[in-house]
Amino acid sequence: MKPCLNLPRPTYYRVKRGQTLLQIASAFGIPPRLLAKVNALTEEPRAGQVLKIPAKNCNLYRVRGAESKTQLCGSPEAFERKNGTHCLYPEQLIFL
Repeated sequence: MKPCLNLPRPTYYRVKRGQTLLQIASAFGIPPRLLAKVNALTEEPRAGQVLKIPAKNCNLYRVRGAESKTQLCGSPEAFERKNGTHCLYPEQLIFL
């Protein structure tokens, strides 16, 4: 069995020119909505802006149809705390 390489995760990230919220969130394996909420973003980030990268302490999961917040995270409150939203829809990326 090969040892697992555990790289440190940055806490902050400086946006490069032309980057979108979706690109940045995908690079760090977090839902874009959560990144926007943590940084109080209402529009795309600007080049040079420093974003806080939330700690990833859960598994990323793509929602399938007919799944509920309680089924996925144990309760609606836990879902909202982990994902920064009350919305749940198919194909959404969430933390479990």
